[in-house]
Amino acid sequence: MAVDADRAEARAAPESGSGGAARRVPVALGARSYDIVIGPGLLAQAGERIAAAAPGAKCAIVTDETVAGHHLPALESSLAATGLHAGTIVLPPGEATKSFSELARLSEALLELAIERGDLVVAFGGGVIGDLAGFAASILRRGVRVVQIPTTLLAQVDSSVGGKTGINTPQGKNLIGTFHQPSLVLADLDVLKTLDPRQFRAGYAEIVKYGLIRDARFFDWLERHAGDIFALSPDALGEAVERSCKAKAEIVAMDERESGMRALLNLGHTFGHALEGWSGYSDRLLHGEAVAIGMCLAFELSVELGLCGADALERVRGHLTAVGLPTRIEDIAGEARPDAQRLLAYMAQDKKVAGGTLALVLARGIGEAFITRDVAADRLARFLAARLRHDS
Repeated sequence: MAVDADRAEARAAPESGSGGAARRVPVALGARSYDIVIGPGLLAQAGERIAAAAPGAKCAIVTDETVAGHHLPALESSLAATGLHAGTIVLPPGEATKSFSELARLSEALLELAIERGDLVVAFGGGVIGDLAGFAASILRRGVRVVQIPTTLLAQVDSSVGGKTGINTPQGKNLIGTFHQPSLVLADLDVLKTLDPRQFRAGYAEIVKYGLIRDARFFDWLERHAGDIFALSPDALGEAVERSCKAKAEIVAMDERESGMRALLNLGHTFGHALEGWSGYSDRLLHGEAVAIGMCLAFELSVELGLCGADALERVRGHLTAVGLPTRIEDIAGEARPDAQRLLAYMAQDKKVAGGTLALVLARGIGEAFITRDVAADRLARFLAARLRHDS
């Protein structure tokens, strides 16, 4: 939803709504600015809010089988009440859905629903659906609008915000995609009540990331309030989601297309994506779990390079362990283990590689992440080989 300059610069603010108090975080991108709305009961308000953002637009819902079983009737009813619902496309759940074959299937289904340039694709699901549906919207008729309604904690605090879309290939994660900003993001906290506990933990890793990047006080707060967040306390959960979205919105507003500081948001992701690729993008290792391991590896490498104190690493590892997240490669289920060269091959396909040089996000401490291209490939290979020996 477009916002004027005064609203775009405003701090995230609560607003009233039939489902209770909602929090609003603006993403300031000029004519492409939009709001992230966070709170309970937003599915029931979706039709009204989308109609305000895009009057007269038809909406095609894209979701997966799991989300459809829990929440689809509520969203369809809300859109139908405002005359917006054009149809629903239900896809298989899981990371394997982010593929060329499913992109083709989805694109053809959207055309079958006669979605036009003035209409909307509603991405209703976790990061997989958000990335895939956003990508399809960006290429359908050379671009139609998308509304993100994220249903996982990870998607609410990360992947639904900032306009990154994409699919996976055998060469790596998200290597095919576009930047395509949503018109609106609706993060309904109530849908998290049906989220699998493992998926919730995986999403929490992305919340921790924001504290580790440049907000040590937020990490302090998470150490004190993690129990409340996992108990789904409305105040604690709403605060965590809001602060995460605000942190990402600020960075995206400064560097929309990841030409500079937005790469900080990839703390743990270069290592994590390599582990995901090695594990075949399967349920063996969820994205947030891979990020948790990757963040620990980033801090461990920072310690070895003399950039960061070991106390910071132990604090990060201790907090992630306390909430049930993996922190070492050996924590990945199954007996097979990757080798350093295979992980390096995946890392070499990272989107931040320039001139054959890999950019890594490392840390000088909690809340002090930075981007560097000064770690030589052979140094990184020795580091990974040593970690794999330790974890075997």
